[in-house]
Parts: sequence; structure tokens; C-alpha cells
Amino acid sequence: MANTLTNLIPDLYEALDVVSRELTGFIPAVSRNSSIERAALNETVRIPVTPSASSADNTAGVNAPDTGDQTIDNVSVSITKSKHVAVRWNGEETKGLQNAGTFSSIQAQRFYQGMRTLVNEIETDLWTEAYQSSSRAYGTAGTTPFGTAADMSDFAGVMRILEENGAPKTDLQLVLGHAAVANLRGKQSGLFKVNEAGSADMLRNGMTDRVMGMALRHSDAVSLHTKGTGASYLLNDASSAVGDTTIAADGGSGTILAGDIVTFAGTTDKYVVNTALSSGSFVIGKPGLVAAETDNDAITVGNNYTANVAFDRSAIVLATRAPAMPNGGDMADDAMMLVDDRTGLAFEIAVYRQFLQVVYHVRLAWGFKVIKEAHVATLLG
Repeated sequence: MANTLTNLIPDLYEALDVVSRELTGFIPAVSRNSSIERAALNETVRIPVTPSASSADNTAGVNAPDTGDQTIDNVSVSITKSKHVAVRWNGEETKGLQNAGTFSSIQAQRFYQGMRTLVNEIETDLWTEAYQSSSRAYGTAGTTPFGTAADMSDFAGVMRILEENGAPKTDLQLVLGHAAVANLRGKQSGLFKVNEAGSADMLRNGMTDRVMGMALRHSDAVSLHTKGTGASYLLNDASSAVGDTTIAADGGSGTILAGDIVTFAGTTDKYVVNTALSSGSFVIGKPGLVAAETDNDAITVGNNYTANVAFDRSAIVLATRAPAMPNGGDMADDAMMLVDDRTGLAFEIAVYRQFLQVVYHVRLAWGFKVIKEAHVATLLG
């Protein structure tokens, strides 16, 4: 049956108009990769990552120097999720709601909830991937940033990490949770003054364009990270050096989890654990240690915190597509794509006619990955 979804288009766009106004800070802030979109579910796509280069002295000679080779690294990314939300009606339910004059509005709300469910799951996936793959952190765990009027230290602190790590400055993002945004609105009056901010965006629309080169975004997904139980661990490495990411630890007990903040005795840098403690070691985010550490230095696991995240757009990739169909298609009577202009997400809506009932699927497949940990930093809250 062709065009069985045509009469639903007004309901679908009514639902889309609502869902596009959810607080999605990460989805519009990350980059998209079309090569990943072409992959099958769980099929690996390797994205090349070029390492830093080194210079050499120019020395006159008969032949050109035999230099210039590099080993190009890569990051594996795949479409890891393919999900749908079902909206099902039977004939009696439909007739009763039509008689009451509420069927169309309720159906639109159910489609809205379906799209909202998928959007929120993608947003949470991106937040989790971002903060658990971060390089270092700035701020105090348990203290919401921007709490002191006219103090821009939190912007400057997280920006410094990105600058020290060599992140490009052309498209930086800062995604904040509710508490941090509330402090911006309540305490940072300079951002609301048109003569100081240079724009009326914060005053009129509640958000700014950029602060210190970072686009400010607000996300429902930003929430609390609960630390592991690890305590009394010591560094178990007599030759730890600048740039090391694998940290050997012994002498303690309990867990050190991905996303935990660790510090080492004698230095103040706050490193983000990317891979949990296992078999005597854990992994911190690249570029790794910024100062050499000493064997048996105490390792301290920081407190619980809310993970606001700053990053360069190209550091995180997201790929979305409709779920793949077999040759000849499946049992759907009709299917259509519905694109949300704000987030760029394209939902597939499919209808399946059954015995005395009909079911609609709101569905999407997606994959995500931090491909440059050095260009991601955490702002503790």
C-alpha cells in the first residue's frame, strides 16, 4: 500500500516541532562522518589520525635527507545501536479516541515521545563518551562552575587545557548542565549586558554566541558521575614519563572507573580515566602525563562530580542512518524519513498493518566516538 503515511504528516511534524526543542547540547555540537553511516551494524570503520610531526636541521649534502615517513594512527568507529520506539493502535482504541475528538493529538504526542526517547538516548551516549574520553579536568568536584560573579576563571581554566593540548580554536564547544547554566544566568551579569557582551542573545534568548571562542550549549544529559571505590593506590612505575597514558598501580583496593578524576602526589593536574583499572593498570586520556611522576607516588581518586564538557567539534563524531533493510525490503506497508533541521537527525517512520491493529515504528541507527581525546576537557561541577 503506497502512501499510507501521507495522512500522518501533520501529526509527525507537530511532534517534531516539540522534540526539536529538547535541550540537546551535544548532538548539534559534534561532527558527522558519512563513511561511518555507510557501515553495517557493528562493522568497524577506521578513521585515520595523523600524529604530530618533528622538524630537522637543514644540512647541505649531495642527497636529500631520507626522512618524512610517519606511522598514521587510527581510531575504530562503528554503528553500535539500531533502535525503534513502537506506536501501536487497535481498531477499538482508535474508534473510541476518534469519537472523543482526541485521537490526532494523542497520536502526535506518542510520536513525540518516540522521537524524544531516541534523541535523549543519543544525547546521553554522546555525553558519556565525551566525559569518559576526556584528557584532563578543571574545577572543583561538587562545586558548580561560574558561581562567583564576574569571574571567568572556569572558562579560562578549561580553555587552557584545550590550548595546551593543541586543539583547534575555530569551532570549540562547551556543553553545560542545568546548574552551570543557572549560575551563568544568575551570577554572570556581564554576559547579559549588550554593551559588554556585544550581543543581546543572552538577555533576549537565554544563550550567547561564544565566550572565549567556545559556543555555549545546554544539555539535559549532563549529570553526576559517581566515582569508583579505589583508595590507597600507589604508582607502580619507576620510569613514568611525559606522554604516558597507561598507569600501573598497586598497593590499594577498590575500583577506579572510566570518568574518574585522578591526581598524583606532587603535581596538581587532574587526569580523566578513560579505561577502568584492570590487571594492575588504568588508562588516562591523551596526551597523557604532562609531568613525569615518581614510583610509589600516591594516586588520589577525586570526588563525585557533574561533568560539563568542552571540546573541539572534530574531536567527537556521530553517525546516524535509517536501520538497514534486506534486499526486497521487509513487511512495512510504507516508510518515510523525517528530518529535524535543528539536530540534523533523520528519523525513519514505518507502518506495519496487523490483524485488527496497526503499529508504527519510529527508528534510527547510530554510532559515536571520541577520536581525539586531547581535544576534550572536563569542567567539573
